Amino acid sequence: MRYKGSLYEPDNWVILEIEHEGSTFHKVLAGWSGGYLDGDTWRFNSGIERIVTNEHHYEIHGYSGSVYKVGKGSELVRANISGILEECLSTGKVKQIKIEDILV
Repeated sequence: MRYKGSLYEPDNWVILEIEHEGSTFHKVLAGWSGGYLDGDTWRFNSGIERIVTNEHHYEIHGYSGSVYKVGKGSELVRANISGILEECLSTGKVKQIKIEDILV
């Protein structure tokens, strides 16, 4: 399958619900575990436009055209995203939700 933008396959991920100026939107917070020579990394997607469900994974399409191919068993917090997640949650405008909460 061809994608308009980049394809990302994180080791773990969570869905964030964000309140901003009276609107609610959702983003993926994705993490990759580093190895011996490189550290852990994380990134947000541009916002969730649509989600395609497959047998073992979801394809989460963002507004920028990127796709996050995320495993159904890897929706969890690890050290690679725990710090940024805690910082986001502390604002009071962000909460962590399960993907099932936004699937249509």
